[in-house]
Amino acid sequence: MTAETTSGVETIEYGDFADLLKPDSKWTIGGFPGWEFREPNAVVVVQNGRLRVAAVPLTRGNAMIQILDNAKHMYFSKETFAAPEGGEISVELEIRARKLNGVAGDFYDGFVSVNLLDFTTGIAADFFVSNECYATVYARLPFPGVTPPDTDGQRYFGLFKEQPLPKGEQKTHRYRITYDHGAAQLRFYVEDQLVNRETEVPEIRSFLVALGLMTEKDITAGQSVSCHGQGLVGEWSPLRITRRAPMAIP
Repeated sequence: MTAETTSGVETIEYGDFADLLKPDSKWTIGGFPGWEFREPNAVVVVQNGRLRVAAVPLTRGNAMIQILDNAKHMYFSKETFAAPEGGEISVELEIRARKLNGVAGDFYDGFVSVNLLDFTTGIAADFFVSNECYATVYARLPFPGVTPPDTDGQRYFGLFKEQPLPKGEQKTHRYRITYDHGAAQLRFYVEDQLVNRETEVPEIRSFLVALGLMTEKDITAGQSVSCHGQGLVGEWSPLRITRRAPMAIP
């Protein structure tokens, strides 16, 4: 990890994927007590500083808890990243996604993700990417063991907005999520173009970053239906995390 600070702007590069299997890695297999997000036969490759994970086919499923069924193989950053008071924090990276043997036209049959997760409030801000399109996600989720603060509004929600990939399917694209603490906003960018803005976002003090292979298929009649022989290959660049103090925001 490298960091640079200039005039109220701090930039961190967070990757170190080559150390993924070491005890002091900056990443750990994601999950919750009693359940790991780990495909047992996943193939993990680190080349040129990038992480590539292939799980073909997907096999993991949980018939009891939807969140545990959705994430198949996922890494959590061991560090959490704090939002500056009144300022902004951005997470930017490149992602390439491939779905194999999936249902054509069914985006949620399998996708690659970057997730910003606040386990104190349940807030999540994500990009989901598959062969032909991507989705921005703004949600407050019932994470196991997490009780969100009392609210007068909708306690749990998930807002998904799907759009076609700008340069064609199965290509590398650059994604950025910015949380503006002062304005209570989340902004989502693809190739530096603003593609979504969410307002009146509850306060996020800090979050961890997750990189994952996922599905999003409702548990049906007490059974997981998310795996049917399809596979996923995800590739992620190191993260570029930028914090801006209020005085440094244009």
